[in-house]
Amino acid sequence: MAQDQFLPGPGSTSQTIIVTGVRDGYQIDATSTATRTPTELNDVPQAVSIITETQIDDQAMRSIADVLRYVPGAVISQGEGHRDQIILRGNSSTADFFVDGLRDDVQYYRGLYNAERIEVLKGPNAMIFGRGGGGGVINRVTKRPVANAFISGSGSADTYGAWYVDADISQPLSESVSTRMNAVYEEFRNNRDFYDGRRVAINPTVALSLGGATRIDLGFEYNSDKRTIDRGVPSAVQGSLTSPSRPLTGARDTFFGVPGFNVSDFEAKVLNGRVEHRFSDNLTLTSRVLYGDYDKLYRNAFPVTPVTSRGGVQSVGLEAYSDPTTRKNLLNQNDLVWRVTTGPVRHVLLAGFEISDQRTRNQRINGFFGGGDIVNGGRRVFVGLADPITVPPVTLRTTPNTGYRSIRTNADAAAFYVQDQISIGDHVDLIGGVRRDRFTLNVDDLVAGQSYRRTDTLWSPRVGVVLKPVQPVSIYASYSRSFLPQSGDQFSSLDVTSAALEPERFDNYELGLKWDIRPTLNLTAAIYQLDRTNTRAGRPQ
Repeated sequence: MAQDQFLPGPGSTSQTIIVTGVRDGYQIDATSTATRTPTELNDVPQAVSIITETQIDDQAMRSIADVLRYVPGAVISQGEGHRDQIILRGNSSTADFFVDGLRDDVQYYRGLYNAERIEVLKGPNAMIFGRGGGGGVINRVTKRPVANAFISGSGSADTYGAWYVDADISQPLSESVSTRMNAVYEEFRNNRDFYDGRRVAINPTVALSLGGATRIDLGFEYNSDKRTIDRGVPSAVQGSLTSPSRPLTGARDTFFGVPGFNVSDFEAKVLNGRVEHRFSDNLTLTSRVLYGDYDKLYRNAFPVTPVTSRGGVQSVGLEAYSDPTTRKNLLNQNDLVWRVTTGPVRHVLLAGFEISDQRTRNQRINGFFGGGDIVNGGRRVFVGLADPITVPPVTLRTTPNTGYRSIRTNADAAAFYVQDQISIGDHVDLIGGVRRDRFTLNVDDLVAGQSYRRTDTLWSPRVGVVLKPVQPVSIYASYSRSFLPQSGDQFSSLDVTSAALEPERFDNYELGLKWDIRPTLNLTAAIYQLDRTNTRAGRPQ
């Protein structure tokens, strides 16, 4: 952080010496994500877990799944074998991801090759992040150009034939221009039959310093990921169809899909920019913009029934579908931060606004099997257990009355927000803020020839208090709120019913403790009540 400090110029008579210490270990002391202002973690009234680049390297983490193994209150879900899917505080989502504080809600596997750290913020907080995030969010902080030159890299391989190599190259071009490039190539293999794939990504960035008060960062990321979709093994029924089941044993390597048909093919081209201008030591304006063009196809055959006996043969039912999606995101976020002191009280004031435009085209094309033990008009086929299993040819149909879906969506959002962080002496911090969102969703059902529209205007408050009885200990209490439109986090389910319903609401009440026991040992604990209301549910039978 030393490069961001204003230091005395040549000939200065100042005798002040600034020493920046680096803590050994993995702990991070501060973040800007939880409040959009630089804030000590012990002053944030929210449970936050941060996985640093050093820990990612030391433990050879390659995915979000690897990261979440070290985060309490967070679980990774299978994601149907083609995307990150997280469960935070019991709430499942495929869209509660951010990159450098901007929404990153497309369904794909996120690499860590250009990540400086991964931040997991638990509990809803629409005041900072907007819609969604009912259980929390995951934010990737990416690597930015720095003032020194270096080259680093890493690689790994395993006995299945998977291998990985990445590179991180930093090169200043002058006192005011720095560049950095991160790149990765990865081959996928494991014990499962027919499983393979590869990922290649590159992320060049450049930073310009203008007069010491303004910094401009520009970056581009190209990401291509193609892999086999493997949905795992089916359930083995114990005794009868109504008895408890468990995963099928004896099929550790068996692939329950169709080689060549089960595939995920993802490509992203993302431009991003950040401008930070300091009017003074106490007043800073930051503007961020991101344009992303995403193209995703996933296609798979997968088990939909437990193993059952049909005609004396142990069989499992399979279905198939294809789901192509394109999305274009244009996001802009602007924050003005002002530090001011009024007597014994210190304030950090935040005011900002953000706008976004997200345009999505999605289809759901069901597969039909051409022979064998088929039911549901060929939508489902039962195949006998074997290694490998034999699956009849699959035909994808886009004709009406086959479950075919074709939609076009346009999601527009505009929000403004204000927040005040108040410090009273060295022992009490208060935080209060509110955000107003206007979210409009238009969905065109191209099969039925119908269009639906829903506009929601919502207020999202956040309040918290932090007490610091002694320097390394903080005790906090907070309340926060978030919401999720009834269209879901991927905008794919709006119809005449859901278009008439208010968004789901998440209210979080939390008490917590943060204690730096030693410089390399930190303890956090939280107790919370998370209320999820206005949720659609079937009528009890």
